[in-house]
Amino acid sequence: MKHLLMIAAAGFAMTAALPADARDMWTKEQANAWYANQPWMVGANYNNRSAINQFEMWQAATFNPKEIDEELGWASAMGMNIMRVYLHNMLWEEDAKGLKQRMETFLQIADKHKIRIMFVLFDSCWDPNPVSGPQRPPIPGVHNSGWMQAPGAARLADKSRYGELEAYVKDVVGHFANDKRIAVWDVWNEPNNEGGGGGSYKPTPQKKQLVAGLLGPVFEWARSANPSQPLTSGLWIGQNWDQADKLDAVEKIQVAQSDVMSFHDYSWPETFEKRAKQMLSYGRPVLATEYMARGNGSTFDGSLPLGKKYKIAMINWGFVDGKSQTRMPWDSWKRPYTHEEPTIWFHEVLRANGKPYRQAEVDLIKRLTTEANGPRR
Repeated sequence: MKHLLMIAAAGFAMTAALPADARDMWTKEQANAWYANQPWMVGANYNNRSAINQFEMWQAATFNPKEIDEELGWASAMGMNIMRVYLHNMLWEEDAKGLKQRMETFLQIADKHKIRIMFVLFDSCWDPNPVSGPQRPPIPGVHNSGWMQAPGAARLADKSRYGELEAYVKDVVGHFANDKRIAVWDVWNEPNNEGGGGGSYKPTPQKKQLVAGLLGPVFEWARSANPSQPLTSGLWIGQNWDQADKLDAVEKIQVAQSDVMSFHDYSWPETFEKRAKQMLSYGRPVLATEYMARGNGSTFDGSLPLGKKYKIAMINWGFVDGKSQTRMPWDSWKRPYTHEEPTIWFHEVLRANGKPYRQAEVDLIKRLTTEANGPRR
């Protein structure tokens, strides 16, 4: 009970500082009423196979509606009904109108396949120095070698540019605030992540402190657009998510400000269930927004039935094998798989031609989602 009181107090303090036009954070009752009207949400973190990162997915020169249509068709056929998709603030800075037009096209395609979208606004993982325009090719044999952080180290450190970040959040969330094709807004992916990349990237100085100072305002900016969809940001490290004194400054904001709870887990089913129960202790709907790393013990067979048992939304990492190369494991940053395939694929459900990596996984997804939601039509 102590952790709930502490977090409630933190949430009250933040709510009091919201702009006058911001909607309130949802109560538990509002969040649970919303969730009661949702199907069991099952899907994947998605970027199309010819896109190495957010820029190649969304920039006009490489945006590929035909490929997206094909891939979301494959997803729908196996029972998936949600995709988690990353945006980037620099896309908006350079072409706000074009980005929103392409988001509209993407949403039309997704809606045709009865798939809703969770958009991610910011991300603390991988390359801290994003560059727009033509992207570098994948590093051979390396996991997610072209992914870019948002807002990136330079903008994170330069508080004079926070006005641009505010404008991005308010414009994008505001434009789609009442769009039923969007299920959830994930305001920041793994905000307290130092970056990843096995030491390949120079750490951003004081990153966690800067993020802790910016994450609260990002929630406020998004909420000020009065979205009809819930806001969230997911926990991903640590062992005691239900104990406020064990949470860092960033995690306390995530827990205090999320309308619905979310988390990541790439470990064995026993750990997934433990973390799921900790998140459920807050009395709000829970979404697992990343899971499934076969070589790390996280599999569809082990975790997906638990998600169904607890009615937790389940969004695995990776869908179609492509330029992101996330079939390679994390250790490929230190030992690239240039002369061999990994013994087992780390992420991804389908090969580039749409054939399953493991037919049994696709069969399981289809069976469990049909049991929960009925057959796709």
